[in-house]
Amino acid sequence: QVQLVESGGGLVQPGGSLKLSCAASGNIVSIKAMGWYRQAPGKQRELVAAISDSGNTNYADFAKGRFSISRDNAKNSAYLQMNSLKPEDAGVYYCAIEGRTDANTYYTRHWGQGTQVTVSS
Repeated sequence: QVQLVESGGGLVQPGGSLKLSCAASGNIVSIKAMGWYRQAPGKQRELVAAISDSGNTNYADFAKGRFSISRDNAKNSAYLQMNSLKPEDAGVYYCAIEGRTDANTYYTRHWGQGTQVTVSS
């Protein structure tokens, strides 16, 4: 089994910062990519940022210039630094990976439970 544990969410005022962490564990042979998604109430889950095993990154337009994704391959971890937070950034943030438990199988998507981010005065 693969487990993803997110941490770092909480309450922050507009303009503030948070750093989210994601640690993957279990029978992981390799991870092709790690990413962060978010979902606000009544909204679809959307990509925030992603990083590949080679270090290439993708950011949603709303995240560019404010958020930064990083990784620690030795720890199977990913991080999301969020600055200049806005009320519309509030929601549940989910970590996801494309990983495999067998080198001869396809990569599959795995999701964490999510961590709540609230941006309010």
